[in-house]
Amino acid sequence: MIRNIICLLIACAVAVIMQAQVSWPQITATSKPWTRWWWEGSAVNEEELTWNLEQYKQAGIGGTEITPIYGIHGQEQKFVDFLSPRWMELFSFTLKESKRLGLGVDLANGTGWPFGGPWVKDADASKSIYYKTYALNGNQQLKEPVLYMQEGFVRTANNKPAIVAAIKNPLPDNKNLQALALDQVQFPGRLPLKTLMAYPDKGAPVDLTAKVEASGKLNWTAPPGAKNWTLYALFEGLHGKMVERAAPGGEGYAIDHFSKQAAANYFKRFDQAFKASDISYLRSFFNDSYEVDDARGQANWTPEFFAEFKKRKGYDLRNELPALFGEDEADKNSRVRYDYRSVIDELLLEHFTMEWKKWSDGKGKMLRNQSHGSPANTLDLYGVVDIPETEGNDILRFKFASSAAHVTGKQLVSSESATWLNEHFLSSWGDVKKAIDLYFLGGINHVFYHGTAYSPREAPWPGWLFYAAVHFQPVNPQWKDFHALNTYIARIQSFLQMGKPDNDLLLYYPIIDRYSAPGNALLQHFDGMEKNFEHTGFEQVSNAMVEKGYGFDFFSDRQLQQFRVASGHIVTGGNQYTAIMLPANHFITDESFGKILALARAGATVLVYKKLPSDVPGLYQLDARRSKLSGLIRQLRFTQQGNAQKAVIGKGSVWVGEDLETLMQAGAIRKEKPADKEIYILRQKNMDGRIYFINNRTERVAEEWLPLTADAASVALFDAMSGEKGLANWRKKENGIEVRVQLQPHASMLVQTFDTKRDGDPFPYKNSAGAAIPVKGNWNLSFLEGGPVLPASQVISTLGSWTDAPGDAVKNFSGTAKYTIAFDRPGNAEQYLLNLGTVHETAEVILNGKSLATLIGPSFTAVIPASALQKTNRLEIVVANRMANRIAYMDREQLPWKIFYNVNMPARLKENGKNGLFNAAHWKPLPSGLLGPVTLTPLQ
Repeated sequence: MIRNIICLLIACAVAVIMQAQVSWPQITATSKPWTRWWWEGSAVNEEELTWNLEQYKQAGIGGTEITPIYGIHGQEQKFVDFLSPRWMELFSFTLKESKRLGLGVDLANGTGWPFGGPWVKDADASKSIYYKTYALNGNQQLKEPVLYMQEGFVRTANNKPAIVAAIKNPLPDNKNLQALALDQVQFPGRLPLKTLMAYPDKGAPVDLTAKVEASGKLNWTAPPGAKNWTLYALFEGLHGKMVERAAPGGEGYAIDHFSKQAAANYFKRFDQAFKASDISYLRSFFNDSYEVDDARGQANWTPEFFAEFKKRKGYDLRNELPALFGEDEADKNSRVRYDYRSVIDELLLEHFTMEWKKWSDGKGKMLRNQSHGSPANTLDLYGVVDIPETEGNDILRFKFASSAAHVTGKQLVSSESATWLNEHFLSSWGDVKKAIDLYFLGGINHVFYHGTAYSPREAPWPGWLFYAAVHFQPVNPQWKDFHALNTYIARIQSFLQMGKPDNDLLLYYPIIDRYSAPGNALLQHFDGMEKNFEHTGFEQVSNAMVEKGYGFDFFSDRQLQQFRVASGHIVTGGNQYTAIMLPANHFITDESFGKILALARAGATVLVYKKLPSDVPGLYQLDARRSKLSGLIRQLRFTQQGNAQKAVIGKGSVWVGEDLETLMQAGAIRKEKPADKEIYILRQKNMDGRIYFINNRTERVAEEWLPLTADAASVALFDAMSGEKGLANWRKKENGIEVRVQLQPHASMLVQTFDTKRDGDPFPYKNSAGAAIPVKGNWNLSFLEGGPVLPASQVISTLGSWTDAPGDAVKNFSGTAKYTIAFDRPGNAEQYLLNLGTVHETAEVILNGKSLATLIGPSFTAVIPASALQKTNRLEIVVANRMANRIAYMDREQLPWKIFYNVNMPARLKENGKNGLFNAAHWKPLPSGLLGPVTLTPLQ
């Protein structure tokens, strides 16, 4: 008994000691970066699948998302049709191998994008509505038939001309769909009449649909009671959008995202394919954004739209067609447009996204979705799925995905990362790191590279590639150092995934202002601030808060209804906020404003930028709804409080003002912003205290005391690039703490505050103990691996780009090379900071035969402990350059490597395009290798 008690006490003591230590969180498959895995032509086989997966595992990838895509010329006999029995065999094998290797797996619910395929029949395909108007006087009959003849149209993705007459209808009858690369097809012919309405200059409209003969003749005479009549005829047609970048067996029409039946029919094909297969290891399904309307016209209709509209809006849209098409008086146009767009919003949410979620739940799988680009409220669409995903290069765009996750209580937020950082072959891992850091600042914690193409080992260099510009491929010379980038990301995400958001402000998303806005197009598509909210109060407030360091999340009207107040804080999704804000929006529904005032009565603080909303959107029961909103606003009795006005309501308050700082103080919104405006901070909370991701987005070294708003008993620093960790130099301040940080250009640091005292080693700050000492002498340069040929070894006394040496071999070379030099021990310091200066592009540092560090930039420094130094030392720097020089050589020599169906290889920049294809033949050799200067700085 005593022995058991002693063992228990020892175990408890060990647990306390372990908890008191400063340590990195455990790295899991989910905390590692994942990659989109293109299966080109699905021309994969078991042996090569294993080899590819093993390469990814060794490089530190945590999982893959399988997306079948167009094929490779010359590989046609190996194509496997999507969801065929053989495809399912290969998919099942991949799941088993991934499980063996500890890699996660997601699957796109289609090939390319958007959802669609050969099993999508005309009834389930995306639709468009077209209209014509006719003018009549009283007592007149319409002489021309009510007809709409659609012209044939075809657009391809491969820049090859095509004529619609050469394309068979139905589309699956075409045997060469990979070569055709169809992006949109509209076959010529007469479109069916959906409705015909007659509008008099005075009085009610008349439905004439039943009076139109099959020939189009209208059997109706305009009554004499009105002088002028305008007839609106609506015709329904196929939008014709095809699956973009479709794989074999995936070519076909995109689905009608507004039709519940279309969604149900679409997923039946997957049910059938999965019947005989074990997909239990699959984590989630994926959708690569809406992207239906990146084509001619808009997919702006569904056959049941009139019925759905009346059910949701309370009136018949057919009676308001002039306003729908912007031809009534301005206010009515705005209100009918709002109603139309909000119904589209509801249909996309309910009939597609929620149906997809219901289907995936039935399979026991999660959903990952890119909701941006949709003609609906992206916050609500993101809120349905398990893992919202964003893309791009703008923090505010990222925040739509992360906000939806925070407000609805989701743990993971993902990103399609580094899609088009630069032109093909010009991005380094250091460039990718800078892009990923921006995602972290935007609240992303689950990175997906875009992407990695399955490629057989025997494929001639550069193998099978995808057309986006960053190539995360084993043939990339930088691949040997890819593990350093992946380890960096995994360390950051290990913190961010276990944390919770710690933002103070909820910012209202005023999409109804945009739904009410005029415009030639019926639909609007929402993708961050771009094109929709420019020069609005919403954009001004959002940008200002990012720049000033205020933590906030967007929320929607639907999400608002789930908010509650506890102890003066607004609670949603398990997270709490100190205030809610309206960003000078003109419209708001009486339901939303009523809920906001209810939150205030319960103790919430409501902030209003510039002015209160003053009107309700939409047409139905307009006077009654306006009256409700006015009554709610009249409940507020404002008094002047400095630069703002304040109204007390219940336990809470409403503040209105134009000065953002005044409003932030009224809402007790914390600011995490140092004096250096180019240092950005993300704040989270976790079980230990608070975690800060700090990023220096400048070309300068930043060494300073950073103010943070947290209280702390202990503070630790974590350097995710080097793996260094330890207790920080910090001090208490009046409104928080200050922490000493040292940040190289574009470097980041994690700061963890602890609510309880922690023990451990101090963080290894780099404190200079003397001037930098140049590493001088002759370097031996030898080329290790790459092509087109290995250049000869050489001895150099001055570091510079290896492309500056004589001969074409060094100018055309992409691969790895080793620089070797001997140097004497420089002194008796405890450690030295090795600085490689400029490197193109990555470097492994080997000292006296032992690997010391792998460096990917933008900065190239590593610490050498005194114990690693000898009297005479051998320093080896193994450098990898980019793929660009070898690609340029191949283009100059007209060697084939652009071997892809469909889009093949488009240039990102116009000057790099030739006949629709990327071409680098005119490129000068890009700097490559170790440029230095290499120095050693003694540290204390």
